[in-house]
Amino acid sequence: MSEIKENYSLLKHNTFKVAARARFYLELNDIPAILEFLSSDLSNLRPRLVLGGGSNVLFTGDFDGIVIHPAIKGIEKISEEGNTILVKVGAGEDWDGFVGYCTEQGWGGVENLSFIPGTVGACPVQNIGAYGMEAADSIDSVQAIHLETGRMITLKSNECQFSYRNSIFKQELKDKTVITHVYFRLQKNHQYKTTYPDLQRALDNYPETTIRTIREAIISIRKNKLPDPSVKGNAGSFFKNPVIDRDKAISLYKFYPQIKGFRNADGSLKVSAAWLIEQSGWKGKRMGETGTHPKQPLIIVNHGGATGGEILQCALKIQKAVMNHFAIKLEMEVNIL
Repeated sequence: MSEIKENYSLLKHNTFKVAARARFYLELNDIPAILEFLSSDLSNLRPRLVLGGGSNVLFTGDFDGIVIHPAIKGIEKISEEGNTILVKVGAGEDWDGFVGYCTEQGWGGVENLSFIPGTVGACPVQNIGAYGMEAADSIDSVQAIHLETGRMITLKSNECQFSYRNSIFKQELKDKTVITHVYFRLQKNHQYKTTYPDLQRALDNYPETTIRTIREAIISIRKNKLPDPSVKGNAGSFFKNPVIDRDKAISLYKFYPQIKGFRNADGSLKVSAAWLIEQSGWKGKRMGETGTHPKQPLIIVNHGGATGGEILQCALKIQKAVMNHFAIKLEMEVNIL
């Protein structure tokens, strides 16, 4: 088992770049190390946090418990049947590195999720998504070790309770498992998802649409529109796009015919949280060392030196402004710790 570290700085383990420390920190590089941890006295430490790349968390203070960082590596093709490829990926692999690997191999199914920070093990927890694609679309199963029983479990995709930015790992199994591997079912020839207008416009610059050009276009869009967390601390989208029912949507359209959103089959509307925030006067607004990004108000940034508490206060003020303006509650996508 790896050496446990005490009073460990988490500054490099959260993309918001906020100063926080863990009472104990343990990196686990393989399954035997996880099992050894579970048989030791350290397994009794509480509270407990399983932390991947730290790209979807906000520390508002020190963590007075044990932080477990799964760092299992490896990408392995398990099988190939006709058009379908089954791939096993270690939880500690960099997510975008994996997407790039799939692109080079010509395997489709994750290219729209290019340039999203984080690890492979974190992707099913959050059910990451972008440009009409979610991790759930290509996940075949998730392998994990239950921290209470020490038992290895494998959940098929339909058992993971995937929904919009949500899963069983974020609910009843939160911090109760360590994901070791994720299995993806990818396609050598598959139907591209390019319906988003900005993606379509970006693809007009390429002679043809392929997995590679979709990835290149999305990386270009994200680099232009979103702040690089290695340069300016952020956790990507801070809020979920709220879904309002049909009657509320009709009422809203009367006052705001230009509202941005996506209609669902039942008549409900998934409203652009970025649009709501901008209309509420928060695009590019700054509060000390934090605020929203000038090009994408859905992203709260750390301009340098902001505390987690200051960033949280900024988020709460945005929530209040949108509620006052539209009577719509924004739900935080980022996990507050």
